Order: sequence, then C-alpha cells, then structure tokens
Amino acid sequence: MNTFDLDKPLINFYTDTDHISWKLRDAVTGCAIFGASGSGKTSGGNTLALKLLLENFGGLVLTVKPTDKDDWIKNCKLTGREKDLIIIGPEHQHSFNFLDYEIQNSVGSHAFTSNIVQVLKTVIVAGKEKEHSRGDDQFWETALNMLIFHVTDMLMLAYGTVSVQLLYDVVQSLPKGDQDGVRHQENEESAFEKAFTLAREKVVKKIEVWKKSISKAKIIRLQKQGLYETTFLEAIPDAKLFKLVDQFFCETLKNLSEKTRSIIDFSFTGFLFQLMREPVYSLFCKYPSTTTPNDSAAGKIILIDLPVKNYHEAGRSCQILYKYMWQRAMEKRKIEANSKPVFLWADEAQNFLHEHDADFQATARSSQIATVYITQNLHCYFSVMGGAKSEHRVKAFLGTLNTKIFMANADIETNEYASQLIGDAFFEDLSSGVTVAENFSQSQNKSHKLERILRPEAFVKLKTGGPLNNFLVECILHRQGDQLRNGANHIRVTFDQNYKPQIINHLKILIS
Repeated sequence: MNTFDLDKPLINFYTDTDHISWKLRDAVTGCAIFGASGSGKTSGGNTLALKLLLENFGGLVLTVKPTDKDDWIKNCKLTGREKDLIIIGPEHQHSFNFLDYEIQNSVGSHAFTSNIVQVLKTVIVAGKEKEHSRGDDQFWETALNMLIFHVTDMLMLAYGTVSVQLLYDVVQSLPKGDQDGVRHQENEESAFEKAFTLAREKVVKKIEVWKKSISKAKIIRLQKQGLYETTFLEAIPDAKLFKLVDQFFCETLKNLSEKTRSIIDFSFTGFLFQLMREPVYSLFCKYPSTTTPNDSAAGKIILIDLPVKNYHEAGRSCQILYKYMWQRAMEKRKIEANSKPVFLWADEAQNFLHEHDADFQATARSSQIATVYITQNLHCYFSVMGGAKSEHRVKAFLGTLNTKIFMANADIETNEYASQLIGDAFFEDLSSGVTVAENFSQSQNKSHKLERILRPEAFVKLKTGGPLNNFLVECILHRQGDQLRNGANHIRVTFDQNYKPQIINHLKILIS
C-alpha cells in the first residue's frame, strides 16, 4: 500500500444515488467516537477496526475489558491478519524491556537519561491527574523531574546502566533531612550509598587521569587563580554531572519540607512498585525484548493484554508507558513511499490519556498515524484531565481529532457539544395572518431564522441496534473542514449489526 495515497477510500457510505468516502487522509487526522453504554459504538467502531486491518495497517491496541483481546483475535482472523498479531500479556511469550529499548535507541547516556525521565514522568503525571491531586502543581512536577534525573544520572555514573530494581532500591534508601548524603556506619551500605560511593570513585579516577595529563606547574597556577575546579569540571563531563548529583542529594533534597518530600518520593516509588510486581515485571523489566514498538511500522498489530478491569492502576500505567513510547517511535520513523500506515486504538480511551497526546495528535497526519479514541461522554475525559483547566484541555485535545462520531447519548454536555460543533443554519420561517373586519384580508410573511441544525435532544433518539431496532445502529458523523453532503459538515450514518464477516470488504454503510 502506498502510504501517500491519502485519497484512497477506507469506508464508503452509500445513498440510493451516490456515496461519500472516509479516506486515509481522514483516518490519519484522528477520530473520536462518543456513545453511551449500549449505544452500538462497539458495532460501529468494530467496522472501522476491520477496515483498518484489511488495509494492512500496523497498530497498537490498548485494552480495558478482559474480552478485548478475544475481540481483536477474532478481527485479525476475519481479515487474515492473525499472523501479524503480537500480544504482550501474562499468557503469551512476548516481552518488552522498556529500559533496554531506551538505552539502545538513545545516543549517549545523557540522551538516555532525558528520554527515560520523560517516559517515567509522563506516566506518573497521568496517574496524578486522574487522582486530581497534582494536575496543576508545576513545583511538584519540577521536583519529581529532578529526582528522576539525578537518580538516573547517579546510576549511570556508577553502573553504566539502569534497571527498575536499582531505581526502586535507591529511591527507597534516599537520605532523610537529618542525614548526610553518605552515612559512614559499620552497617551494610544502602543501595543509595553504594551507588553514590561508586559514582564518586569513578569520577575521582577520571580526575586523577586528567591531572596526570597536565603539568604540576599548571595545576599550581590554576589553584592559585581559583580555576582548578572549574577547569577539571569543564574537561570531565562526568565530574560536572556528579557535582550536580551531589548538590541535589546533599542539599536540595534534604532542604525540602517533609510533606513535599514524601509526596515526591511516594509518587516515584509507587509507580516503580507497580513495575516490580508480576506479571508486569516479567513483561516489561526482566527479560530481553521479543518485540518493540517499531514492529508496528512493519505491519504488526501489538496488543497489550493487561486490561484495566483486571489489572487496575498497574495495567493502566503500563499501557500509558507503552503507548507513549510507541507514539515517539512512530513519529521518529522515516515515511517513504512504501511505508505502512499505523493506527492507535483505544476503547474507553480516558484510561490512557497523557499530557503529550494533543501535541502528538497535531503531527500524526505527517507521520501517517490513524488514531481512534472511543469513550462514552465528555465527562470521561474531564475526569482524567485533572486541574482547574480540565475543560480547556479536553476541548483542545478533541480539536486535534478531525472526525467525530456521535452515537446515542443521554449526557447533556456531550450532546450540547455535538450540537454546537455541527453549528447553526438559517431556516425559512413562514407566518400568516387573517384580518376579519369591514374588508376580509389575509397575509403571509417569510423570514429566515438562525437555529441549530441538530438540537441536542436529537442525539438521544438515535437507534442503538438490537432486535428493537432491527439491528440498525445510527450515528452522526462530523468531519472538520469538509462538506460531506449538500454543503453540510455532517451526515447520519446507519450500521447493520447483522453484516456477514465474509463481506466486510464490500460492506455498504447507509447514510440518510
């Protein structure tokens, strides 16, 4: 498939006389689906999923319900894609070591530190926003950022690598406010003390090597001028880095209030604790990777079988972690004429949002990434985008998704949003009057009134499938910046739940 054939139809919507296409260019500009429980959004969404599979998209599927895995196995079999399905889950053989992946894909230790800090902070902040506890606290985010940075830098200086076990052990043993950076006791050294001491010893050795490379006279001259430390810090990057580590742990961290310090520590260790437990540890930390996000670019469909309903916060956090790393990998890939398009599929999508989603979606089109987010209503998104500006953040995020599909819904705000999105139009208003007096007269006036094209209550009345509706599901499809039919930016679409799988490639979806 030619990735740049953006006008290739993926879905055709038919009337008695013509048809309208939902094309590849529409897919890669994002799709949001809204519908109450029982509205038929699973049926409608599944039709779209089958079409993406038939077009040989690679992809990432995130899971909430325990049945999601079986549904996608069925879809892959129906479309002949079962060999392309890769499942990361406790009952399967695949694993993804995210720290090893970052090390292999980062140029130098400093790039690795920056990358891994960004990944960990993104997941932790997403969890805090869901709890409405720290969504707008810039100080908390900055402090967390610094903690992850300096722990990671110290481990890289000491061991040349980072593992979840090392991160967890070090953070658990950080010195408290009344302790020095390293306690000289007869007891066994803590994980922090071991790493700190080893990092310092390695830096000291590098300084000794540097001293031997210059004359004693120069060293004396630099010391007299007060430039000795500045010179070797500039000459030895690791020495400069260790000085920052030393200042952070021995001064900055110690001077934080106990309450602030405990919040930051527990935020980090709480997430690491989730990674330390099975089956997460074996899937994402313990073993070498058998699959990576890059496999999607080769046409594989990666499914994370850690449904939120079963694995709760751990399942959610791990899927956000993988999603963010997948998004970055897909953005970095070089798009060529024979590149395969990819999709990101998230049902009950509110579970998997993070702070970079809007930025990612803004450039998804150029990276040939089709995003499908499915949820019940706006409040599902409000509930996970914590803070005082949650409404603005949700609206900004939804503004990056050009196709919106609204199914039956009883949520007032969602229906009002859909009605406003479709907009207003002038309707002809006829009025007449009769005058009975000495002379009988009759008049008729014509005027134009600006009214909503679709009232919010219209979305409550959409068909929801099942026997009572002859298995027909209705929805309103809105496409941004495009006239779909008769100059309108929306159409009413009808899906038949009783379609036969073998004709999915030629399935006719009706519009009215």
